[in-house]
Amino acid sequence: FASSYALDPSIDTHQVFSNSYIGAVDEAEKNKGLTVFESGHKKSEKRKKVKGGDAKDIDNFLGPWARYIDEKDVAKPSEEEQKELDEITAKRQKKGRNEEDAPAEEKTILHVKDMYDYQGRSYLHVPQDVGVNLRSAEVPDKCYLPKKQIHVWSGHTKGVSAIRLFPGSGHLLLSCSMDCKIKLWEVYGERRCIRTFIGHSKAVRDICFNNSGTQFLSAAYDRYLKLWDSETGQCISRFTNRKVPYCVKFNPDEDKQNLFVAGMSDKKIVQWDIRTGEVVQEYDRHLGAVNTITFVDENRRFVSTSDDKSLRVWEWDIPVDFKYIAEPSMHSMPAVTLSPNGKWLACQSMDNQILIFGAQNRFRLNKKKVFKGHMVAGYACQVDFSPDMSYVVSGDADGKLNIWDWKTTKLYHRIKAHDKVCISALWHPHETSKVITCGWDGQIKLWD
Repeated sequence: FASSYALDPSIDTHQVFSNSYIGAVDEAEKNKGLTVFESGHKKSEKRKKVKGGDAKDIDNFLGPWARYIDEKDVAKPSEEEQKELDEITAKRQKKGRNEEDAPAEEKTILHVKDMYDYQGRSYLHVPQDVGVNLRSAEVPDKCYLPKKQIHVWSGHTKGVSAIRLFPGSGHLLLSCSMDCKIKLWEVYGERRCIRTFIGHSKAVRDICFNNSGTQFLSAAYDRYLKLWDSETGQCISRFTNRKVPYCVKFNPDEDKQNLFVAGMSDKKIVQWDIRTGEVVQEYDRHLGAVNTITFVDENRRFVSTSDDKSLRVWEWDIPVDFKYIAEPSMHSMPAVTLSPNGKWLACQSMDNQILIFGAQNRFRLNKKKVFKGHMVAGYACQVDFSPDMSYVVSGDADGKLNIWDWKTTKLYHRIKAHDKVCISALWHPHETSKVITCGWDGQIKLWD
């Protein structure tokens, strides 16, 4: 111990002033011979606190919570830390830059010679010479099983992800694809491709017509939702919140046609107003990406399903789900369809069955109606009903079209429809046996 010292034990310590030391003598002089137990340092000053005011004055009384007088509020990073931080932020900005932040340029191609017929009507006009009344509100009396393929619409270069019939009449068909394009086709007559809408830089995931069919929304992996004019093909507006939209739906109420909701990859359902382009509501309760939104109960409510394997029911414009359905045995349900009579929800479940939930007040699972026998695990194959509610149809992972009897849940019929996944099957609302399917082989087919 270099700086240790002690009193010299050979000298009688009782003699007055006999302070001779051994060891580090100069240290001893410096410390006035104090031992380790008598530390010479006076206790350091206690850090002063800001005076806490009077305990009677509740608002301004600080008491033991007062801060120290010399306390610093702001911690500034040292130079090295600052350098590191700058590098990180620079990297982050670079990352965001290579994804095209600007929306892709929109353009449209008209494939038919004349946009208008001799009476000046566009292709949105419902034809009346197709052998079935497309304007009637009545559903066909009895539906029959489709047997054979009668037409193929080809034009998409990659898989088709969704198809939608023109509202009400069903005389036009809208399709969106992984080739980033959206196409509009005739269902009757020559069944031509009428128009192509180009404006997404990545695969288009979902599409939705408004009630009149004059406009539609598209949702794509480029994180944009776009509103298009069905007739002129022009893009009216774009919406984004920097997340991927998985599904999009207009509010079906006539007086709310300016509002739409989209289920996003960040677990939220976001509601936009088309007139302002603003987000007007966020429904943020799901714990996984939102896959479907279905309006029920005269459009006062909607049902959403998500990767969190739950089904939630919401009142319109109230951002808290009033019903939450999740059983340990439940799987994710990435495709949901409301039955024509509005009483049932058919949900494609990832354990290879279609589950039926009541769509009115209780939203109970109907245990008697489970449709199985098809293979869908991993794919969001869209389900549909025949208009008279006698059949349920769905595609599957093997490219087959499956048709069940609604009453007995028996699997009646399987048709090999596509080479790859058959992702959607739609029953035409005015036809007794016409079903339209689309698949990841890029084809859309008509069955009768």
